[in-house]
Amino acid sequence: MTAPPRLFDPAQIARNLRRRPASDNFVRSLVLEDLADRLSTYKRDFTRAILIGPDAQTLPQTLFTANGPVTVQRIEAFSDEDFPPLPQGEQDLIVSLLHLQAVDDVPGHLARLRRLLKPDGLLMAAFLGGESLTELRDAFLAADLEISGGASARVAPMAQVRDAGALLQRAGFALPVADVETHRVRYATPFALMAELKALGASNPLADRPRKFATRSLLAAAAQAYAARDADPDGRVRATLEIIWLAGWVPHESQQKPLRPGSATVSMKDVLGKAEP
Repeated sequence: MTAPPRLFDPAQIARNLRRRPASDNFVRSLVLEDLADRLSTYKRDFTRAILIGPDAQTLPQTLFTANGPVTVQRIEAFSDEDFPPLPQGEQDLIVSLLHLQAVDDVPGHLARLRRLLKPDGLLMAAFLGGESLTELRDAFLAADLEISGGASARVAPMAQVRDAGALLQRAGFALPVADVETHRVRYATPFALMAELKALGASNPLADRPRKFATRSLLAAAAQAYAARDADPDGRVRATLEIIWLAGWVPHESQQKPLRPGSATVSMKDVLGKAEP
């Protein structure tokens, strides 16, 4: 089997996270709030659970379902070390937050998480995808073409929600569900957005990123292109943030299964009645 192409540089992401100033993380706050709402709908006891995400030590140690609290083991998503070895088939719940958008082999990683879960165990994941930061990508593309006549990789590619459910099935999960939460965030200037991304540790994570710092002329051209395309009448600029959510279960005999073709005992004709002449 061939190895997946190397798109991301996890060591660089870890360095970005270490260098950023201590501040509130508005993206993480959005995701944690949404996670709390989603978990609260499960009337289920999870006795062994892990929570994976960047800045793991700042994530909550306790989550809540409709049945009460769930104590989680927190695992750092981006570090200079390999994913910690854990016994297979022992977890009831795995939650992955803001990690999958920077994983090279997503189906392989999901399959690895599935092996950690018990039968009928639940995986929930949230990651940036869809049209996130499309305005910034377009602005840098226009600026690169203007300044150097070519294009450089400056914003990571994003997975689409239409593909997310298939990723879960490919990794062996049953009852897959995928949906997206779309947010529109506004900034005083494009530079304010760039500064916030840097503060989030989300500077360019690509392995094939340009090795030279962006010049002032390039940043100015990108800001001008951004404002020309995506500014509101009050001068503030828009940024799209789409958070894709996945949920899937490890197969178990207790789970609902679709009926076999031809096994129905009631005819649609009997339900709908005979057609009027």
